[in-house]
Amino acid sequence: MAEATVLIVPGLRGHVPEHWQTLLAQRLPRVRAVEPMGRTDLDCGARCAAIEREAQSIDGPVIVVAHSGGVIMVAHWARHTRRQVRGALLATPPDFETPMPEGYPTMAELDASGWLPVPRDPLPFPSVVAASRNDPLGKFTRIEAMALRWGSEFADLGAVGHLNPASGFGDWPEAERLIGLLDTELATDTSITTARNR
Repeated sequence: MAEATVLIVPGLRGHVPEHWQTLLAQRLPRVRAVEPMGRTDLDCGARCAAIEREAQSIDGPVIVVAHSGGVIMVAHWARHTRRQVRGALLATPPDFETPMPEGYPTMAELDASGWLPVPRDPLPFPSVVAASRNDPLGKFTRIEAMALRWGSEFADLGAVGHLNPASGFGDWPEAERLIGLLDTELATDTSITTARNR
């Protein structure tokens, strides 16, 4: 089986050197990344187009690794792409259909920029949703229900906040194990559903 290239899809942030996605990209032998776009231009369509450009530029199989708002971007992108994807690791998606904390986009801004409603169709590729029990951007039970609608395997990470530097996370080694399961087409392995950050 050909080795996959990992495509990193960041959330609604700029470049963060200590973010686990940045650190992961430095370790992987085959990796590409969608350029972070921050929060100034929330155009969901433009972000999906950026995923498509990067995905289509990769020769061979692709595994998507998305975090936060990047997960919701991937759900929108998946409805339109013709790119074959081996699998996707979708870490701590936010619940954009409930109000975000202060400092994050409002529901009105997200709606005007094309993010809402959040797609609930089954994803056309194997996927793992990794969720936190104390994520300030999404209640665990709502993220679990979203994963079920997407047809994703579900990884309970325990209490890891939003799995970002503000929650005390730079490196996240568990990502590589979950990517490995996707890359060997073992996404239905029951060990995924009990995954914990180590």
